[in-house]
Amino acid sequence: MEKKQFAVFGLGRFGKSVALTLASFGAQVLVLDRDESALQEVADFVTQAMCGEATNVALIKELGLRNYDGVVIAMSSNMEANIMTTILVKEEGVPFLLVKASNELEGKVLRKVGADKVIYPEKETGMRLANDLMHGNYLEAVELSEEYSIVEVDIPPAWVGKTLKMLDIRAVYGINVIGIRRGTEFNINPGPNDVLKEDDIIIMLGRNNLLSKFSSGETD
Repeated sequence: MEKKQFAVFGLGRFGKSVALTLASFGAQVLVLDRDESALQEVADFVTQAMCGEATNVALIKELGLRNYDGVVIAMSSNMEANIMTTILVKEEGVPFLLVKASNELEGKVLRKVGADKVIYPEKETGMRLANDLMHGNYLEAVELSEEYSIVEVDIPPAWVGKTLKMLDIRAVYGINVIGIRRGTEFNINPGPNDVLKEDDIIIMLGRNNLLSKFSSGETD
């Protein structure tokens, strides 16, 4: 299965977290920032680390962004730079563009100039933290939207030695298993006959309410 490709512009706390999480899930990740020290912090974990300005028209055109699955603009609170970069990136034919905004007004402008999704990290981080505190057994969580998340979780002891087909997780919980982490190995496309082993970590995609129900041990 071909690896997904993403580009992340801006390596502040949010951009760095997104880039490293995507890389940990097996994606090819290009990062762009004007701060060499920020690039050095992630260079060993991502596919390519480039130093430059995201508002540089020639540079953006050289990246071949139309071949990527998505781009994340996670720069500073400079609204003008965010808007210009959004326009430049969208003109390159990127299929999905997610942009970080500081406030609702900026978000409205960014959507009008091409952002497919706008997020407000401070607000959403608070919501995710509250969720983690309430349900606390997720190892990692990536909130995709207000409704959907990707989570990593230790497999329940009762699942050891069983296949995904036997467990029929989608039918029972309404959740998709999209990966299995086993030590340093990562299976990004597990098959129905894959047998789960002790200490496996599964990566699950689903609605937040169903993930919460799974976390609490409830089933229909």
